[in-house]
Amino acid sequence: MEQQAPGLLEALAQVPDPRDPRGRIHPLPGLLAIAAAAVAAGQSTVTEIAEWAADLPDAVLTRLGAARDPFTGIRLVPDDSTFTRVLAALDADALDTAICQWLISQQTGESVPGRRAVAVDGKTLRGSGQPGTRVHLLAAIDQRTGVVLAQVDVDGKTNEITRFVPLLTTVDLTGVVVTADALHTQREHARWLVQTKQAGYVFTVKRNHPHLYRQLKTLPWTKIPVLDETHQRGHARHDVRRLQAITCTGALALDFPHTVQALRIRRRRFNPATERWSTVTVYAITNLTAAQASPAELADWLRGHWAIEVLHHIRDTTYREDAIRVRTGNAPHALATLRNTAISLLRLAGITTIAKALRHNNRQPHRSLQLLGITGNGHMTTLREPCPGSSS
Repeated sequence: MEQQAPGLLEALAQVPDPRDPRGRIHPLPGLLAIAAAAVAAGQSTVTEIAEWAADLPDAVLTRLGAARDPFTGIRLVPDDSTFTRVLAALDADALDTAICQWLISQQTGESVPGRRAVAVDGKTLRGSGQPGTRVHLLAAIDQRTGVVLAQVDVDGKTNEITRFVPLLTTVDLTGVVVTADALHTQREHARWLVQTKQAGYVFTVKRNHPHLYRQLKTLPWTKIPVLDETHQRGHARHDVRRLQAITCTGALALDFPHTVQALRIRRRRFNPATERWSTVTVYAITNLTAAQASPAELADWLRGHWAIEVLHHIRDTTYREDAIRVRTGNAPHALATLRNTAISLLRLAGITTIAKALRHNNRQPHRSLQLLGITGNGHMTTLREPCPGSSS
């Protein structure tokens, strides 16, 4: 008999409770599950979460693990001050670890052709404080499924570069290709990915690496054919992307660990308003040989890196993340984690229109529980209700 995957409540039970055991009323897993369900219904702020929870029927609160009054038997609902205190004091990195590991366990094990690609990028929560004190988070996302695999806080005393390895340490990257922007085109990152994690990389290169950038720019690109070309129309624009690739060994070897191929991507965009074409040239490097990665795959991974930008865009536009002034302790980080959870689960359910799906969930609280996979005992359930915005 196949072993059932742990449920969300079990995963949340792994998060340390920051409160004094004396006087605790609401169990931490239940409180966090209520917050996750509210966010899965589109609630953005702590006040919205508390107000949504206050209207929940007793049956839903029971399934979410809410506390019961020992005298009346009525389920107790945390108020906004309780949510604020707990989220502010919570170990947000532990919450990320617990939820991301649970999300990874929910991905189907079906075989997909080609390598998995993981995109890494950071985001500042602009409403979390004044410039210089704002929360900044670094995340990794599965390009194909849209699931957030890991997230860490970038301390104000450090930067994203020093948090790259801690971010990916717990993620199985064997045979995976990692994409990142020019900030993470670091020698130490390349060596660690290839030698320690047995992973591939595709890094973009910009002028912040002047020597490597000059090497790439002076390669004989005029003699190299276009190996992949894509056309995209939408939003009154026409984009044409052309990719060239060259093996860099011998006299063409690049001064970067494990790099064996260089890429040049030229994107031409036609703007009908001005009736003009604009051209942008991007250089990238990879440790994968031409036999290990086709031009089409390389182009897909470079385009697919935008999956993490899409995640951040949804958090900003649908959840109003940058506009929300939550500045207490770890609450901004914890709320971002809950938003990642809802978006990841909707992606796994085949949802493409996130805002519409959140409104759909908000009209019936049981839908949030279905999305979170919470049954009476907190285990996953395979029952899913058709939802607007699904690609199926």
